[in-house]
Amino acid sequence: MAHMTRGQHGGKSGFSGAQRRRGRGRWYAVAPALAATVVAVCVPAAYAAAPAPPAPAAPADGLDRYHRQRLDWGSCVKGPDDAAGRDLDRAGVSCADVTVPLDYADPRGRTITVAVSRLKATDTRRRIGAVLLNNGGPGGTAVESPPHIRKAMKEVGARYDIVGFDPRFVGRSPPLDCGWPVGTAWFSAGSGRAGFDRQVALQKDLADKCRAVGAPVLPHISTRNTARDMDVIRGALGERRISYLGYSYGTYLGTVYTQMFPGRYDRVVLDGAVTPGDYKARLMQGAEPENERALSEWAAWAAGRHDTHGLGRTRAEVLATVEGIVAASARGPLTVGTAPDVFRLDDTRIPLILFMGIADDTDRARTALAEQVSALAKAARGRPAPLSPDFAQLLRYALTGEQAATGGVQAAIICGDVGAPRDPEVYWRDIERSRAAHPLFGPLTNNINPCAFWDRPREDLTRIRRDAAVLIVAATGDPRTTYRSSVALHGLLPSSKLITLESANRHGLYGEYGNACVDDEVNAYLATGKLPEGDRTCGAVSSSD
Repeated sequence: MAHMTRGQHGGKSGFSGAQRRRGRGRWYAVAPALAATVVAVCVPAAYAAAPAPPAPAAPADGLDRYHRQRLDWGSCVKGPDDAAGRDLDRAGVSCADVTVPLDYADPRGRTITVAVSRLKATDTRRRIGAVLLNNGGPGGTAVESPPHIRKAMKEVGARYDIVGFDPRFVGRSPPLDCGWPVGTAWFSAGSGRAGFDRQVALQKDLADKCRAVGAPVLPHISTRNTARDMDVIRGALGERRISYLGYSYGTYLGTVYTQMFPGRYDRVVLDGAVTPGDYKARLMQGAEPENERALSEWAAWAAGRHDTHGLGRTRAEVLATVEGIVAASARGPLTVGTAPDVFRLDDTRIPLILFMGIADDTDRARTALAEQVSALAKAARGRPAPLSPDFAQLLRYALTGEQAATGGVQAAIICGDVGAPRDPEVYWRDIERSRAAHPLFGPLTNNINPCAFWDRPREDLTRIRRDAAVLIVAATGDPRTTYRSSVALHGLLPSSKLITLESANRHGLYGEYGNACVDDEVNAYLATGKLPEGDRTCGAVSSSD
């Protein structure tokens, strides 16, 4: 679930595993209509914010050669079939590889490379600096993002070098491919113990496959090492300070960077933020109400379009249709699609499909989910259920090994960051406790995953121990990184400012959702370096995008 992806695929976002339209990687799910007013958060004395120190004069011993390396900028095309690389070339983007140590405790040891891209500033007289991009995931790519972000930044975009990078072992960086038979590990436990037991076996197998393929590198795949790589990128670019734009998991990465490298960042935008306290092996645990709210609001939308989708004329009828699909899948897998794309979906898979479809409340995204549910409803009645091309792509992503590298590296990052309970019975008890209140999403968000079978992380999670003047952007109905998590992060960073988008069930706002108020606030900050005087609230505007 952590890696939401393009289009309807949950995404780079977080937890679904598919890919979002513009390549954002994200996780998480739906939030109730929280009040736009920001609740004051008390900061424990141990985490009392301290002013950021000035930028250090030199990198730590042993890293000088990495910071001072000369980058060989050139074509982004990797091979004859690399259409994305050709698009980047046509957009004026250059690409390079940055050399970093595999193990920062041994900088003279083995090295790896991290792929970067750069769209250089055209307004060189008023150039501000470089802005580094991360689209979330974990495990999301950003090498392909500079042209889109340049467009989102409008006039101020010409004043920045816009730099994308694919984190270590992701995408165009030499990737980790665990050889999984599925593209994501984030499934539901289903309706009974037999389904959960199958999940235990699957998750252990997924972890074993990663260990067999990547044992030498797995201990070095973590957010803290990605933050260290970011600082090497900064140095190799010749920037004393670097700006940053991160979405979803990328907000956690950005926060980690501010804590590890104070004084080395300039303007920081965190879109769909997660506080470190909410970053855990079961990323969506506790966010069941937000997911349910998003599903309910989608059901109300679908009810108004019964003549098109045939799912029910009221919210309750649409939700009853969904419940009937899940119940049918518990009795036996539903068969959807036509050759060669035929899939069998049981009650461990159906909740994931629903989860991936509710992180976007635009008409286009809601229509896509309605088409998917309509196909599933036909299958539940034993009727032929052909799939749209997008739905077939989503299912190939999640349920086959077509994009196995995506799921494996996502698990490697999460499990490399935070330990998880080892005993399967811990998960089973959590699942059973969650069923009464959250029968659909509780068995998904509380389910076991590969982290239960992973080696323990080498480093502790990063905690906030110093202030950072960053701009946080959040929607009150975000069903992936919940609004309350953004509010909590805002409270831990007293110098931060929060831009709230009201009444939107959307994950990923700036340059994505089409809300002019949000985009203008972010661009004003990127242009001037000045945060708003106070927190701001923007109203949602319905979109058909």
